[in-house]
Amino acid sequence: MIETAKSNKLNPYDYIEFILDYLPQQDLVEDPKKLDWFLPWSEEIKEEFEIKAD
Repeated sequence: MIETAKSNKLNPYDYIEFILDYLPQQDLVEDPKKLDWFLPWSEEIKEEFEIKAD
């Protein structure tokens, strides 16, 4: 998880903290596609962490 975050230009500590804060609040049973939003390569996460597109 840490190496994947790094390879996607995310600060691993901030990314894991974000995941632990927000992921438990999501209803992934009703909408499992929400999980895609939290993947380190998703555009939404890059926007959340203000990572510029390559």
